[in-house]
Amino acid sequence: ILVGTWSLGTPPQSRLGDGGARVLYSVCDGIDTGGWRAVFRPIEEAYHVWITYGTRPIRNPASGRVEEVEVLLIEASMIHPARLAYYKGTIYQRFGIPSGNYEHIGDYEHWFRIAEPAYEAVLALAGDSDEIYLLSHEYMGMSTALKAILEGEPNVYTIFYAHEVATVRPLVENHPGHDTRFYNAMWQAQAQGRYLEEVFGSQWGQYKHALVSRAFHCDQIFAVGDQVVEELRFLGPEFERAPIRLVYNGIPATEITLEEKRASKRRLQQYCPEPPGLLAGLRLHTRHAVGHQQGALAGHSRSGAPGRPFGPRWEDGGLFRALLGDRRRAPAGGDPSDRGRVRLAGAPPGRVPRSGRERDRLLSDGGGVQRPSASDPGGVCQTSLAGPRERCGERMPAEMEFMDIRRGSDAEFGQSIYEPFGIAQLEPLGFGGICVPSNICGCVGFLARTVNLEEFPNAIVADYTTLGGGYMGVEAVLQIGWAERDAIERRNSVEVAAQLFERLPKDEAEEAARLREGFKAAAQMGWDVVVRDYFLPGLRAAKQRREERS
Repeated sequence: ILVGTWSLGTPPQSRLGDGGARVLYSVCDGIDTGGWRAVFRPIEEAYHVWITYGTRPIRNPASGRVEEVEVLLIEASMIHPARLAYYKGTIYQRFGIPSGNYEHIGDYEHWFRIAEPAYEAVLALAGDSDEIYLLSHEYMGMSTALKAILEGEPNVYTIFYAHEVATVRPLVENHPGHDTRFYNAMWQAQAQGRYLEEVFGSQWGQYKHALVSRAFHCDQIFAVGDQVVEELRFLGPEFERAPIRLVYNGIPATEITLEEKRASKRRLQQYCPEPPGLLAGLRLHTRHAVGHQQGALAGHSRSGAPGRPFGPRWEDGGLFRALLGDRRRAPAGGDPSDRGRVRLAGAPPGRVPRSGRERDRLLSDGGGVQRPSASDPGGVCQTSLAGPRERCGERMPAEMEFMDIRRGSDAEFGQSIYEPFGIAQLEPLGFGGICVPSNICGCVGFLARTVNLEEFPNAIVADYTTLGGGYMGVEAVLQIGWAERDAIERRNSVEVAAQLFERLPKDEAEEAARLREGFKAAAQMGWDVVVRDYFLPGLRAAKQRREERS
């Protein structure tokens, strides 16, 4: 059951999402299909909330498989004030979360308001189920998980699912040393038995930290990547003792033929035929890149995860300077006259936006695209996720679909500075693309458990955290800033470019081999594998721990 919120004034059919959603209950709209009023109305009256309940289809864009899921939404703008105040007071007494410090923040208040009615509604829907597992997706679900912990029902198990560590993200993003500084400081501090707030100071000004810091009370913690496990352990001694399990994200694993891959690439090439001589099929996933003083291209994708500028100084041989200037052979399927130029698929007519505001406007909705400027016709475009024609322009072929950009890409760059997993970085893997994530991406750990990274030709891991000499101790590492990080990025980007040149397929045989090896790996990293080997064992561990504690 997916639990969330809705706002008054929203039409009932649009609350559950587009594409075949069905509203089964919404008393304020006069909808009750199936006699749900007897289940939900007592909860609505007790808490002064409105409930919308129904189903919506979830479609796998790679396989086309569709599943129908239950959705439960709570509208709590008029919630009973005394009940809410009492709940917040109880949470403070039991867990030490001072809601008075954060209730002026809409996001914090939003999730606290739905906590109790959501918990009651879930139990009402579950009926006499033997086992109920309540998963808190990040900090948003923690207020409801804490309600379940307070109630202590023997058949309700709580799990915090960490898709990031909210405390850590701003420490990485908001300092010019980024991942290079933070992770080296964390590793050295851990070796000395020190924790995050001893190194970086109190984090209780962040409401997300206040919620996440109580996750150790749950029966189990799921971490989406290897770095997330370390970051959680770094939060404090309670997390050192907490049961934290890896539960990765899954990636698409749909087998295609070489001709199907080439058909997708042709659609991408049709979409961006200009400027002439540039190869379509290289997708950059910069993910909210941090702007650079030298003016590197930057943009947003839907995920909002941060990335690093590419080729921060053209004259110093950055990654894309190497890609654009040093290439000596044409990729498989490309014209020999294309050598020396690599271009991202997906650019409609336009120019490179110069201002950050303009870039944000074009890219934040998931459909904006940048292309090289007239002064730099050999530049690399970058785009967010592909969207429908009304977003991406009439040049997009009518038969083109979202998965074409995954199937048709030759390479995927995901040079994030903070990336708890990084699904997009590996999505072209099963379609023969070469994936280039940064070493702090959680997906690297999953891939390393699946293949031998030193021998696997379909992945190149860019390492931006390995330091040279001269950084002895936590205090020394904390001094790392933009200049030090920039030097590491320039050096490593050249190494990554060299590996990419070597691994791009030179003929049809290599292209077929990349496709074959990529699918073989992706088939071992799909959602079915994740559920079987990680998720379901984690649920069983939550139940076992509860039994041991009781």
